[in-house]
Parts: sequence; C-alpha cells; structure tokens
Amino acid sequence: MYDARMHGEYVAPKTPDRRLTYEDFLDFPDDDGLRHEIIDGKHYVTPSPNTRHQVLVGRLHLEIGLYLRQHTSVGQIFLSPLDVVFTNFDIVEPDLLFVAADQADILTEQNVQGAPALVIEILSRGTKKKDEQIKRLLFERAAVREYWIVDPERDQVSVFARQEDGSLSRVAMLSRDLSDVLTTRLMPGLSIQLTELFARP
Repeated sequence: MYDARMHGEYVAPKTPDRRLTYEDFLDFPDDDGLRHEIIDGKHYVTPSPNTRHQVLVGRLHLEIGLYLRQHTSVGQIFLSPLDVVFTNFDIVEPDLLFVAADQADILTEQNVQGAPALVIEILSRGTKKKDEQIKRLLFERAAVREYWIVDPERDQVSVFARQEDGSLSRVAMLSRDLSDVLTTRLMPGLSIQLTELFARP
C-alpha cells in the first residue's frame, strides 16, 4: 500500500482548514524514525535517511567542526535533529545548520529561534522537490544567508546565497567530476574538496 509519508510528501492534517503550529509539532512522535516538519502550516514527513546520506552528513559535520575548532569565534555547527523555528507555522529540521557568532541570540536550550546563517540539506529519495523548491522559498523568506543542497546521486553541491534584493539565488553548482572546492564567505578559510566529500569507500 502506498504511504505518502515514506516519500517525503505533504500529509494533510485531520482538520484541513487549519494550519498546523509549533504546538502541533510538539505532539508529533519522536521515536518513529521519521523526520517531521511544518512549512506554512503543512505537515511534511521524510523517511529515515540511507547510509550514503549519513556518510555525507558526517563528513560535512567533521570538516566544518574541525574548522570551527580552530576558529572558535566564527560560530557553531549543529547536526539534526534540532528544531529550527522560523515562525509558529514553519518548523524544520535541517541535516546541518551553522549559526554565526553574530546570531547567538537565536540559540535556546531547546531549539533555534530564527534563521541560521547557513542551512545544509542532503537530497534523499522523495525530498528533491521539498528541498529545492519549498524549503528554498522558506529560507529566502526567513533571510537565511546561504543554503547548500548536496546531491549524492550526481556528486554535486548547489550553493544559494542571499542577494541584495533579498532573494536566495544559486551562485555556484559544484561538481566532484570537476574537482571543485566548496567554500563560503561565512567561514573564511574553509575549503572542502568535493573529490574527498563524495569519495566512495
């Protein structure tokens, strides 16, 4: 039987005329192996990630973490699951997020209250549309400074950066095949070799 939840799709609430809120989010199960998010009051469910996804999350977390160990004044990196509350109707759990030093006030003991400087998502089966369209528009509205979309199938990273007009536009499409290097103005001196990031065991 087809289960929309297992494909990262929108799941209609029992009361379709009411937008879901953070209070509803807190009632979602936290032991079902699924990632629950609310965007514009709609409930989205993503299945647990595969091993390739987790390898890439781990490598990025390690690379950025090692950089921040040497540059402690730049900010902090966080690994999912961690709730990011943009509004009462927009709560997501990015794979990775970076909070810059000048944003320390958005960090609470329980969650992140506001837009991180950088959000990173690793594409999985069923999340492509949500990550590339729905979430990108949310991050644009919320004033996220940079958004990275990592594509494990194509060994590519799309980098979106906030522009002067407020848009979050793609400024780079990096590829392992071209031996590209991932950098960011948010963490000067950080460089991630895509040949190493996407290397297979």
